[in-house]
Amino acid sequence: MNDERIFAGILVMAAATYLPRVLPMLLLRRPIRNLRLLAFFEYVPFAVIAAMTFPDIFSSTANLPSALAGAGIALLLAWLRNSLFTVALGGMAGVMLTELIQSLL
Repeated sequence: MNDERIFAGILVMAAATYLPRVLPMLLLRRPIRNLRLLAFFEYVPFAVIAAMTFPDIFSSTANLPSALAGAGIALLLAWLRNSLFTVALGGMAGVMLTELIQSLL
């Protein structure tokens, strides 16, 4: 690979990283007063994180039943408003216990 292609790749990656951060500042100079638009911008980060994380839950363990058990325990703990640390530990413990029980059977 020659140096020009490497430099062009770096420039494209820099633009792809920098433009989404700069364009809102340039295009939205006045404060947003639309309540629906504000609510949309408030919840978008959570939706994006959930959409990126949720599919990986089912492919990150040895088998599907342990993934379902871990996800179920994590969802239950989150629903009961436990801390993120407790939710993560509970999900991991559910996966480990399910895989231990399956290996003994």
